[in-house]
Amino acid sequence: MVTNVILDTNALLMPFEVRLNLDLAVREVLGDVHFIVPGPIIGELKRLEHKFAPAALELARRYEIIQTSSSGDASVLELAKSTGAYVLTNDKELRSKLRKAGIPVMYLRSGTHLVVDVR
Repeated sequence: MVTNVILDTNALLMPFEVRLNLDLAVREVLGDVHFIVPGPIIGELKRLEHKFAPAALELARRYEIIQTSSSGDASVLELAKSTGAYVLTNDKELRSKLRKAGIPVMYLRSGTHLVVDVR
């Protein structure tokens, strides 16, 4: 069975900030996965003044992009609820919102490995 994993802006920058192979790291934890990027995240990456934003944008385009009626964190929440997906993010505020909504969260611990929080 394939598990859906939604990537936010933070997750898309991760491979370049901490030299992490996103595909391999996520598959080690969850097995076969299908990555999804909320449409508004593409716009966020285009506007982001971060040295790795262009590389993160290129990475995002390798995955399925799904438009949402919300923007920012709300688009991640909306998509996670409608697809039953995990969300990969290191954004503490977003992780808190996801936990309250009962959505499983994957994040980078100690800058070295991914863990899943399914509270």
